[in-house]
Amino acid sequence: MHHKYRLTRFIFVCFTLFLSHPAFAQEETPSQGWIEQQIDALGEHMGAAANFLFSIFFYDFGSGIPLIIAVLVGGGVYYSFFFGWLTLRGFKHSIDVIRGRYDNPDDPGEISHFKALTSALSATIGLGNIGGVAVAVGMGGPGAVFWMILTAFFGMASKLASCTLAVIYRQIHPDGRVSGGPMYYMEQGLAEKGLRPVGRTLAVLFALLTLGGSLGGGNMFQANQTLEILGSVSPVFKTYNWLVGLILAVMVAVVIIGGIKRIGNVTSRIVPFMCGLYVITCLLIIFTHIVDVPGLLVEIVAQAFNPQAAFGGFLGVMVQGVRRAAFSNEAGLGSAAFVHAAAKTDEPAREGMVAMIGPFIDTVIICLMTALVCMITGVYNDPEFAGKGVSMTSAAFETFIPGASYVLSIVVILFAYSTMISWSYYGERAWEYLFGLGSILVYRIIFVCFVFIGSVTALKSVLDFSDAMILGMAFPNIICGIILSPQIKVVLNDYWARLKSGEMKRYY
Repeated sequence: MHHKYRLTRFIFVCFTLFLSHPAFAQEETPSQGWIEQQIDALGEHMGAAANFLFSIFFYDFGSGIPLIIAVLVGGGVYYSFFFGWLTLRGFKHSIDVIRGRYDNPDDPGEISHFKALTSALSATIGLGNIGGVAVAVGMGGPGAVFWMILTAFFGMASKLASCTLAVIYRQIHPDGRVSGGPMYYMEQGLAEKGLRPVGRTLAVLFALLTLGGSLGGGNMFQANQTLEILGSVSPVFKTYNWLVGLILAVMVAVVIIGGIKRIGNVTSRIVPFMCGLYVITCLLIIFTHIVDVPGLLVEIVAQAFNPQAAFGGFLGVMVQGVRRAAFSNEAGLGSAAFVHAAAKTDEPAREGMVAMIGPFIDTVIICLMTALVCMITGVYNDPEFAGKGVSMTSAAFETFIPGASYVLSIVVILFAYSTMISWSYYGERAWEYLFGLGSILVYRIIFVCFVFIGSVTALKSVLDFSDAMILGMAFPNIICGIILSPQIKVVLNDYWARLKSGEMKRYY
């Protein structure tokens, strides 16, 4: 453990020196106070660092496909073939597990399969499902939806892989508390392959990236967008943004202090409600033009291979919407592995199969609903809403249901709140791995403070830097997952064989 802490400090120092490089320097403005100068300097440094990282992540080698997209999609395609398309064969079984038919209350872990799934979904379902999808359809046309669904389909295999590993390598303490996440399978799994230094380095790097993502994209951005939505309802909310920020901070604190069990209890209620509310509102609009839906679906497939559609699909959802919602369903990033590691089960493959449903719900259902609404109303062709995701979706809602934009505002606020409490858990597990369990309270205080900061300030550069952190999580996670994929396959095949032979006990 001492070696791990030294490695953490080494990477942190290197990271600080990187930000201090003269390339990121900023001239001081004499008229500014010292505090303002430091804030501006921090923003400039982080903005420059984010641009540098994005230039690497989105480098396309002349192919037109950014590196980060090739890594994420390529990983999903590899897993799908290597695991023998278990995402298709095991779909029905995963639904049975989520329904609780295989829940054994005596299994090790902290939360049920259903609560683990809703906790993961609460972090992934967000503005990318509402705003990012609208931007994708507006940029690439209806054909972009095809690429969204295809990406989610392969992403299911990525979730299956990472969450299976998370349960294999999680640590269960004597009091029943679980410590888990990609850091553990990176360090321990690669150590078993004789790659201990590589595994430890990737684990520490992943934990640092997770911390950056949790405080920015999983925290400040969500609080900031909550204020934006409330401000569109009434300017009073922006006038008293400090009060809204304080209320949000208290609401987050009340939940995260209780740990994963309380988070699971809250998300198991919020997620079905907010998804149901949004889907029902979408269906009301879709049913008014139900005769047009078959034609729209044909149009989605027909335009899928139009160059503009393909560009809008990948760039709009996997870049625009992804940057604002952590790749929409976060498949391949490894973030969901934190919460699925806490599930009550003694079967790693079972939890992996639960996790793979996440991208299906997030993208195939919710994102498809958003796309159909934008297509039915025609707002995706309106230049007024070009590049304005949430505004486009809001206008689409208002076109058919006056006052529906208020429903959308409620949904967005719930999406943002649920994202914050789930990402707080992700960051907490990363903090514990880096600095030990005894300092968890420090992280929780920092996280709650950042909720307030995100509500009262506009830190675009910090948010861009946070997005870079979230994107960066994909590299160590995919690399490690592919190295350990033979071990994952053995676990999956063994589980599937016992399931098919009737050995698995069902509890109802």
